[in-house]
Formats: sequence, C-alpha cells, structure tokens
Amino acid sequence: MQAKPFITGTAPGRSFDNLYNHDFARIAVGVPLCRVADPAFNGAQTAELLRQAAAQGAAVAAFPELGLAAYTSDDLFHQRALLDGCEAALAALLEETRSMATVAIVGAPLRIEHRLFNCAVVMQRGRLLAVMPKSYLPNYGEFYEARQFNAADEALSDEITLLGQRVAFGTRLVVAASDQPLLRLHVEICEDVWTPIPPSCYGALAGATVLVNLSASNVTIGKSGYRHQLVAQQSARCLAAYVYTSAGAGESSTDLAWDGQALIYENGGLLSEAERFQRRSQLIVADVDLERLSRERMRQTSFGDSVRHHAALLREFRTVEFELGLDRSQPLALQRRIERFPYVPSDRGRRDERCLEVFNIQVQALVQRLVSSGIQKLVIGISGGLDSTHALLVAARAMDQMGLPRSHLLGVTMPGFATSTRTRDQALRLMQAIGCDAREIDIRPSCEQMLKDLGHPYAQGEPVYDVTFENVQAGERTSHLFRLANHTGALVLGTGDLSELALGWCTYGVGDHMSHYNVNASVPKTLIQYLVRWVAETEQLGPQGRAVLLDILATEISPELVPQDAKSPAGTAPALQSTEAHIGRYELQDFNLYYTLRHGYAPDKIAFLARHAWGDRTRGDWPDGDHVQRNDHSLAEIKRVLRIFVQRFFRGSQFKRSCVPNGPKVGSGGSLSPRGDWRAPSDSEATVWLAALDRIPD
Repeated sequence: MQAKPFITGTAPGRSFDNLYNHDFARIAVGVPLCRVADPAFNGAQTAELLRQAAAQGAAVAAFPELGLAAYTSDDLFHQRALLDGCEAALAALLEETRSMATVAIVGAPLRIEHRLFNCAVVMQRGRLLAVMPKSYLPNYGEFYEARQFNAADEALSDEITLLGQRVAFGTRLVVAASDQPLLRLHVEICEDVWTPIPPSCYGALAGATVLVNLSASNVTIGKSGYRHQLVAQQSARCLAAYVYTSAGAGESSTDLAWDGQALIYENGGLLSEAERFQRRSQLIVADVDLERLSRERMRQTSFGDSVRHHAALLREFRTVEFELGLDRSQPLALQRRIERFPYVPSDRGRRDERCLEVFNIQVQALVQRLVSSGIQKLVIGISGGLDSTHALLVAARAMDQMGLPRSHLLGVTMPGFATSTRTRDQALRLMQAIGCDAREIDIRPSCEQMLKDLGHPYAQGEPVYDVTFENVQAGERTSHLFRLANHTGALVLGTGDLSELALGWCTYGVGDHMSHYNVNASVPKTLIQYLVRWVAETEQLGPQGRAVLLDILATEISPELVPQDAKSPAGTAPALQSTEAHIGRYELQDFNLYYTLRHGYAPDKIAFLARHAWGDRTRGDWPDGDHVQRNDHSLAEIKRVLRIFVQRFFRGSQFKRSCVPNGPKVGSGGSLSPRGDWRAPSDSEATVWLAALDRIPD
C-alpha cells in the first residue's frame, strides 16, 4: 500500500515547531545496566530507559541483543527457568508500552517450534508488532552461538503466538508507521551486519528507512573504530539511518569485556554516540531526517536499479503497519545540529581540508581547459571584490602548475561610474601581490557613448540609474575582456559564483554571466569568503597579499554600478549600493540554496531548519573570520529572505542558467549547470513553492 504524505508546517492541528511535522523522527538507543540471568532486573532497567525515551518524544527505542537475559548467559539459555523469566520480563515490558507511542525493540531468547531463536521483539501500545530472529550465528573465536540458537532460515513459520498474541515472525519484515509514512523499520542482530550482504540491505531495498541492529559485541582493541566504519558504511550504502546498540556493564567478564557502545548514523554521518565503559544505564537520542533519506533514494537511480535486480526476493517482504499517534499539536524542538553554513565546515581542521580540495579542483579543471585548448594566457576582470579575487588566485596557481609565468595572466580593472577608490585600490594591490600583467581600462567613455546612442536620460545629464544604466557598464566590461582576449590570444576567465547564478544576480549575455570558462560556477558566496581567508591565513601571497585579501573580505558586497547619491541629506553619508540589502544576506540565501538544490526541500521545511540553525543566540559555533557578522535571524526575517529566494530561483532566472559557460562542479552540494545537476524549464511557475512559504507562521 502506498503511503500517503501528510501536510507539513501549519496544517490544522499541527505545530510548525514540531519536528515530526517536517518528516523527522526521534530515535533512541538504550544501553541498560544488566545482570547475567536476571530477567526481572534487566527488564526493569530497560523499562526505565524506555520511559525516558517516551518522555523525550522518541518514536523508536532500541535495546541490546538478548538484553533481557544478558548475552553471556551461555548454556543457561537452555534452562527453562531463565527462558520463563525472559518471557515474564517481556510481558511486563509489553504492558509498559500500553500507554506509549514509542516503539520498543528488545532482545530476548524465544522458544519457537521446539527450538531456540535469538530474537528482536518489536512492540508498541501493548501490541506485538513483529519478531525478527538473527540470521547469522557466529561460531568462531570467542563466539559459540550455534551451540544454543538456531538461525532465522531454519524456522518453518512466518507467524507465531507469543504472550497470547499472533505476531509476524521472520527477517523479511518492515514495520511501518501509517501516520509517519517515511518511518519504516527493519531489524537485524549483531553478526548480521558483519556479513558480506547484511539482511538490512534487503530491508532498505524493501523500503525501510531506519535500520536497527541489536548487538552484544564484546570489546577488543580497535573494535570500536571498526564498528564506526561498519555502521557508517551500511547507513551510507543503504541510504538509511542505522541504529546500533551493544551490551555494556553487567555482562559476564569471565573471558570478555564490554564497552556498551551505541551509535546512530544517518547516510554515513554520525548523529549520536554513547559514552563507552560506563557503570550505569545510558540513553542516547537523535533526530533522523527521513525526508533526506527518501529523497536520496529517489535521486540515486542505482538504488532503484538495485530494487529492480532483487525484485523477486523483495516481494517476499511483509509490511506490518502501526499508528504512531504522537501529539503533533505541540512544539517539539529539533535535537540535531544544523550547520548555519552548510557549504562551510565549522570545524577548523575540516574547513582547511575543504578549502584545499576545492582550490585544487578548480585549479585542475582550469589547467585541463588550457591544455586542451592549447591556450596559455588568461584575461580576467578584477573588481577588488570577492569573486574576481578568488578566480585570480586560482588562475595564478594554474599558471604555476603549468610552469608558465604569472605575466600570462592579464588582470584588468575597469572603473565605471560607481567604482569606489577602495575597490580600485584593492584591485591594483591584489594584482601587484599576484605578479600578473596588471592593466586598467576606464569604461566610462564607451558607456557614455552607448548611453548616448540609446538616448538614455543620463546622456542628457539626468541622474537616472536604471537597469539599462547598470547593464551598460556590466556589458562594456565583458565586451572589453573578450576583445582583449582576442587581441592577446587568451581565454576570458569568468568569476561569477553559484549564489549569484541561483538568484539570477548576473547580467545576461555579454555581461558577468558569460566567459570562456568559469572556475567559480559551483562555488557559493559563503564558501568563497572562506577560500579567500584560507589563502590569506596560510600566507600564500605573503604579508602584502594577506593584507589586501583581508581588506577585500571586509568590503561590503556591491556591484558598484549605481553612484552613491550626491544629493544625500546634509550630514549623512551617501548610500552605497548593497547587494545583500537587495537580495538578502548570503548566509541565509546559501542556506536556502543548499536545501533546495541538494535536498529538494519545500520552503516551510527550509524555514524550520533555518530557524533552528539561526535563531539560537547561545550557539558559539561560528566559523572563524572577521568578515562574518554574528547575526541571529528571526523567523520573520528568514521568511522574508526565503521569499526573495523562491521568487528569484523558481521564476524568472532559469533562462540565465540554461546557457552558462563551462565550469567544474566542486561539491556534492550541487551545481546549476544544465549539463550537470540542474535541468529545469525557463518558464515554470513558483506557485507551489510560494504556497509552502505561506504555511510558515508570521
């Protein structure tokens, strides 16, 4: 049966600030203190953690393998008293769930068909939903499970009676929430994930988004790191959340030791981890983005191909439905770190690695273009702003790698009607620090001639600064660059970035929209800021270069096409043409771009995430850099800037993106090349995105 999505955001009876209304689900993992062969004690410890999970609004809570008995019970598993005790503890836990929305998944030894199985029991609201036995029984080294248990494929029945209820039994089961359509569970046990093809692979292909592993893995040197690799890779490979819990304090130390490791991964990324070697019960929680997982599966066609290749086996899977029934009318804040700068790692070490890799990708691509074209010179317009600065840095490194003198770079500053003394000075200082062939062309005479030819009021002395006035300057600059490239046997290197292209903030045709090759085509503005700072801080241009780069970073972002008003009221400073005053702050627009382009989220979910990321004044995770303003944004401001994004991105700007120059894709955040990540019609409507935007409360 196809799941029916529910309306998110401010639908009647649902709180915009409730994470479940935005396709998140809170997952809990418990590591209870245990006693060997004491089911009543173990059940009570599990029940306490389950209550804590329910109190925090968790949809799912998972507990260790054979946790009701303790994994190290060994041959005691063949004692009826222990097995009866485990069933009694299971019955008590089942009763405990009667008033809970949380799905509990516990490990227990169960007698089925006169044989013993190592099982995961899934229960909720007093109902047994499923029992899933272990598929692979380790019988090597310190493990002797085949001595006590039978493997899943030895069972004859696909349904059993347990605690007076008929319940689905087997490994090919998906437990699905009818009222949270993207929450679909599959459970495997310990060794299952250590095999070449874990059962959870098929569970994921059958539709499970949250894969649960009940484990009792003992600890040895290096095993913790390997578990991380194993779980991370399985979550990434299956495009799923992977929930892992292991036995901890209280297990027998006759020959083994236990660390109580618990992990929650989502698509290869760690969300939460328990403290190891604790002499107490522990509970960790994480909010899993189910929509992200679903969209990744839709986007990666190889996932669908895998479903097709295994269709016969996947048809054997059964779905057990339940109603989660959580209260969606009240706020439930997200307990998950949302990066304010999704294109820029907040960790300094990772950020330096990212900058180096992005820089090398751009340099490699530019070198290849020059080699393949047989051209050894570049022409680039230098404005004294961020984008042209970074493009010039890339070009200089490309010349170095090719063994060519930097004089093969023709840097041209082209002052117009609104060029400030500051940016012109920065452009000249930058070119001097780079060591390129620095030139200056005053475009005002040719602009005045064109405005005169057009009959524009400015040519008759009227201060009319309309779009024609602006684009004449942008067009003249690019026209000069192309003709200079023809004259010198060079390529024109573009400087426009991904953020500008997304917002249509570029002059179409013979303007900053066009070049022979654009190294910044898929680099967003916020990342360019950090790339330039990285070059400065690593002293790649020496003290002189560092100083000018820091000055450029501190300069207001402006196209400098409209002169500062000479008629400003007495005593006030002339107004500078500010890009961010017109289109919104780039820190928010890049956030909007990332979640639109990379994940395809609706505006109301993007606003929910932005509010979580940008509305917390106590967070101290700002990336280093004096150019970053420590802003916290209200929901009203987030919504205002998001509306600008929606209107500019989805309506009116696509025609510019349909014919952009070549340029390298640098990150998984996507590009807007029509030959790569983004193919869209130029005349689409923004109606559905605006409707989602209107669901955001004021």
